[in-house]
Amino acid sequence: MAHAQHSDKETKEDIQRHRALAAAHEGAAKCLESGKKEDVCMKELQAACKGLAVGKYCGMKHAH
Repeated sequence: MAHAQHSDKETKEDIQRHRALAAAHEGAAKCLESGKKEDVCMKELQAACKGLAVGKYCGMKHAH
C-alpha cells in the first residue's frame, strides 16, 4: 500500500497530535491511579481529546 509523503508542516502537525493524545491518555492513567472512579476519568479523557481523536474512547478501546 503506497502512502503519500507528508509535507514538513503536515509531519509537524502529526507529531503535535500524537503528543496531545499521549498527554490526554497519561492524564487518564494518572486520574485512575489517584483513585477516582472510571466514569469520572473517562469524562476527563473525553474533554482532553475533544477535536483530537474519533470515538468516545479517544482512539483507545479496552477489551473489558
